[in-house]
Amino acid sequence: MDMAQGLGWNISTDLPTTSEMQYSWFIGVIIGAFVAGLSITHIPKWVFYILGGLMQLIDGIIFVSTSEYTSLLAARYVGGIGIGLLTVTFIIHNSEITMKNSRGLWCGLEQYSLALGIAIQVILDTQMDTTSGVGINCAHGIFGIVFSLVATAFVVVSIESPIFYLRKNNEEQALTQLKMLYAHSGNAEIYNEALDEAKRYVATAASQSTGAQLAASVMPFIKMLFSRCLVPLTFSLPLSYSMITSTVVAELALNWPIIVWGLLRWFGTFFSMALLDTVGRKFVSLLGLLCMAGLMLGMAGIYSDATRLISSYYMSQVSRLSMAFQFFAGLYISCTPTYLGEAFPLKVKYFLIGLIVCLEQVIHIIVIETCPMNVNVFYQYFLAVGIILVVCLIIFAVLMPETRGLSLRQATERFNRVHDVMAH
Repeated sequence: MDMAQGLGWNISTDLPTTSEMQYSWFIGVIIGAFVAGLSITHIPKWVFYILGGLMQLIDGIIFVSTSEYTSLLAARYVGGIGIGLLTVTFIIHNSEITMKNSRGLWCGLEQYSLALGIAIQVILDTQMDTTSGVGINCAHGIFGIVFSLVATAFVVVSIESPIFYLRKNNEEQALTQLKMLYAHSGNAEIYNEALDEAKRYVATAASQSTGAQLAASVMPFIKMLFSRCLVPLTFSLPLSYSMITSTVVAELALNWPIIVWGLLRWFGTFFSMALLDTVGRKFVSLLGLLCMAGLMLGMAGIYSDATRLISSYYMSQVSRLSMAFQFFAGLYISCTPTYLGEAFPLKVKYFLIGLIVCLEQVIHIIVIETCPMNVNVFYQYFLAVGIILVVCLIIFAVLMPETRGLSLRQATERFNRVHDVMAH
């Protein structure tokens, strides 16, 4: 919700839309991701979940309690740090504790949750009655408090990664965690098989130096840089402003296009999560990228003629293309946390995941600072992003592996290949 508020969906609130307000949350995420990436090797995951949830709770309480700009700005920094801690921890944790045939589903929850927050903020900002007793910022804070309390409560049933204990030479505790993870099966053979695979994963990392693993991470890092750093381009300030402008010019009823626009990204992540472990990560990613590139270039074509900016017909087409774009963006983005959790060797994995998440936020900040909310930038922005998506589609098709059904160790080995054109 904080992310959406900084990317154009702060229309009806009393929070001034300054540059610092827009990028404050992303700076917070960078801080949180950096701290988590450096320290998560030594600290149990539940500590980060509690700390991140507490920061989200503080963020929500401040939004409910005051309308003062400096206080709300501080809340956005605090909330961003919390999300940074949670994002890195969640991706690492889910990649290590889930079964190989359900890793895509559970890792995809990271983007599913962000898409849900975006949908709620978009709907609140455009549909809520500003004359009601509860302001938009207050409602924003209430949602934040509820979600943070519910999420933090689930830490009680959280199970630590067996890999965390194996790296500390505590095999007994690792087996205990595995039995808790696979308690539904009641099959000792499954526990032992999972333990053996986890031990092989840790042993492979232990047999290599940190320098060797950093060298081996160059190709996976390049792949994930292209993959994850496209995510900021799927939800940005120009995209939000384009949707608002096109809907207003087309004189469409605000009760449906923007609601649908906000929800379609969330729906897209839902469908994607259902497909990642059956159809495969690569096919779903390529489908999402292909459709996004076509839709983005289509909108660029409309914006190439400035006179169309005042045409209700052309702007209604932009509005519809924007809605379709968000659905396919949802398809694509759910693949990225799964790939991110699989890409890197164990010794350098945590730091590099944190670094990729930080770079993702840097791209958000660059777009905020270079693309003001001005219709004059639409053509250049949409054309540039469309070309980037086409180039990345080709790179993705050649470089990215299909890791469906592979163990974490096997998936990491696949990422070390220079090219991998298999899509199934």
